[in-house]
Amino acid sequence: MRLSKRERQKKLQLALEHEPFLTDEEMARRYGVSIQTIRLDRMELGIPELRGRIKHMAEKNFDHVRSLYPEEVIGQVTELKLDHSAVSELEIREEHVFARHQIARGHHLFAQANSLAVAVVDAELVLTATASIRFVRPVKLGEKCVAKAKVTQVSPSRTQVDVQTYVMDETVFQGIFDVYRSKEDQ
Repeated sequence: MRLSKRERQKKLQLALEHEPFLTDEEMARRYGVSIQTIRLDRMELGIPELRGRIKHMAEKNFDHVRSLYPEEVIGQVTELKLDHSAVSELEIREEHVFARHQIARGHHLFAQANSLAVAVVDAELVLTATASIRFVRPVKLGEKCVAKAKVTQVSPSRTQVDVQTYVMDETVFQGIFDVYRSKEDQ
């Protein structure tokens, strides 16, 4: 049964309040309409496109990365509390996968997790000292990887960061990063 325009727009607005990073494609599938219909609904409701929503959330909800330029973090940082936790999202596109099997190359998952582990540390100079990683399952073209970093130990010149990467609710990557932080920041 198709929803009326008013019902759909109401559900769309509620969904984006709870999940601001839903893509137009995901919403179109969810409500059984075209992507263009979702775009028109968003425009009517004054809801910006995904990039605009991410930028808005970033500006109001988190600290600023000190150790990297924002464009050096792999994926979109959606939450950041320096020396505590961080979250980033990376949608797997054509340039991230092996052409033959449409499976993400491991270095992209590692780069997302590693750059997030560096970004979460509140210091000007942060370098990865060691990393213990595990790829849990292959990630396919079109899947969205959500990496969650949590600072677990802090010593004078080192910080340990645990990173878990998920597709939906399924863990696809795990890493424990021991990062060096410059002494000037202590």
